[in-house]
Amino acid sequence: MKRSATYFAFALAVLVISAACGSTAAPSASGAADPALAELRLDYATYSPPSLVLKKQGWVEEAFKGTNIKWVYSAGSSNALNFLQGGAIDFGSTAGSAALLSRANGNPIKAVYIYEQPEWTALVVAKDSTAKSIADLKGKKVAAQKGTDPYFFLLRTLNLAGLSQADVQYVNLPHAEGRTALERGQVDAWAGLDPHMAASELQAGSKLIYRNKDFNTYGFLNGREEFVKKYPAATRTLIGLYERAKQWISDHPDDAAKILADEAQIDLAVAKRELVERMNFKTSGVPGDAHIAVLKAVVPIITAEQLANPGTDVNKAVTDLIEGSYAKAVIK
Repeated sequence: MKRSATYFAFALAVLVISAACGSTAAPSASGAADPALAELRLDYATYSPPSLVLKKQGWVEEAFKGTNIKWVYSAGSSNALNFLQGGAIDFGSTAGSAALLSRANGNPIKAVYIYEQPEWTALVVAKDSTAKSIADLKGKKVAAQKGTDPYFFLLRTLNLAGLSQADVQYVNLPHAEGRTALERGQVDAWAGLDPHMAASELQAGSKLIYRNKDFNTYGFLNGREEFVKKYPAATRTLIGLYERAKQWISDHPDDAAKILADEAQIDLAVAKRELVERMNFKTSGVPGDAHIAVLKAVVPIITAEQLANPGTDVNKAVTDLIEGSYAKAVIK
């Protein structure tokens, strides 16, 4: 009886301690629990449909009961990366090239998940433009948002014709403003980001002057390095939710298109074209060698255009950025 009483007292003490620790902690790979997580700050973006699905369905709130979930809108990769660096969000969706440049310039982030393989940008001109080749853009006004995938797409495209940024009148504009500038004749060409790109092609009749899927880097889910290390279990849980959202989009394309159309305020036809023709949600979510190779193709452009801080080892930034261990633990 004494032994039973001792065991009962011990078990009761364990229950009390567990309750005091809160319900938001989760076991990590080592068996230890994450610290209690009071708030989880996530971005949502029209160029990241899985984030829109998660926000709409409320799955994050269900998975992290007791944790305040804060959603922050990102208008583009630069926006998301600024939020990450400033601590306004814990995870943000960006193009791979933008994440690389940000990491190279001191933003301590880790790419923990791949949410899509897109063809979300191309180089277009107005429907009445006489330009027929990349070379025809020499000396012309060309818009793209600096530090984003469309910006790197533009630089790589110019490089094919033996040109650089210095050979055009580069205009740094956010994606939506770039589309407006093209339609108003304020710029001669534009490298933009879906859904603005798809909308421009379908609604304004802009003309493709160059398209190359391989010049589009993947959609990365980046976490603040400090957060990822402190909350490994929460990171894995979030990756699992993104994987669920990605599969849901494939299984419910019409519903996903409606969510995107409503959030981006675009026609349903544009949203369907973006999801079906421009984005591959069946790509592996585990960051790895394929993504390292894609990013290393961008390194010469970063170097040639002197986009990284002096003395930065951009190749090292590639490997510092990619972190596939969390997704490997989740995706079988």
